[in-house]
Amino acid sequence: MSALSGLREVIVEAQTRLLEAAVSAGAPRFIPSDFAIDFTTLPPGSNRNLDLRREFKERVDRAPIAATSIMNGAFADMLTGVAPIILFKRRRILYWQDADQRMDFTTKDDVAAYTAAAALDPSTPRILRIAGDQVSARELAALMTDITGERFRLFRAGGLGLLGVLIKVARTVAPQPDEIYPPWQGMQYMYNMYSGLGAFRSLDNGRYPELRWTNARDVLTRH
Repeated sequence: MSALSGLREVIVEAQTRLLEAAVSAGAPRFIPSDFAIDFTTLPPGSNRNLDLRREFKERVDRAPIAATSIMNGAFADMLTGVAPIILFKRRRILYWQDADQRMDFTTKDDVAAYTAAAALDPSTPRILRIAGDQVSARELAALMTDITGERFRLFRAGGLGLLGVLIKVARTVAPQPDEIYPPWQGMQYMYNMYSGLGAFRSLDNGRYPELRWTNARDVLTRH
């Protein structure tokens, strides 16, 4: 089971060494560090970090070992201010293009519990998709209004075309190729999420019925 994070030397090269070691040791299965939105549905070149996971997936699929990837959307702590989605001080929910586009969020603890269950499962499919919650910007505005008692409004930053231009400008002005999450990379994730291309069409949450899921209300209420 890999939980590595990094750029090509980590996601592709270091994980390849782990994969080879797993094969040599006779391990029955390998779980790569694919904890993200669904990069299998994204066009190549739309997200540098996820392109690296796609490249490593090709190596895993050629290896003589069973593999299971667990995709969980975005980590739910993005909702608490890590990403510019909920602007708490301004009481706004920022979104791009479509306020009704749902996005997948899962807490790290829920991902860990599910991954542990999958690791002990003798037969799992190649990909498992999970989400603690699927919420849109409009739903987040209503949720935050209900939790805080103060009205949260929607704030449309622009369309996806504008966001795409801003990504190109940011990458040109401040490329930061050795950083895992330079500003333009975070913007690529926003583009993928608000376009709906990285969203899950179905979920495997019910595979382990003993698990309990933390939804967006739980996360934001605690925050």
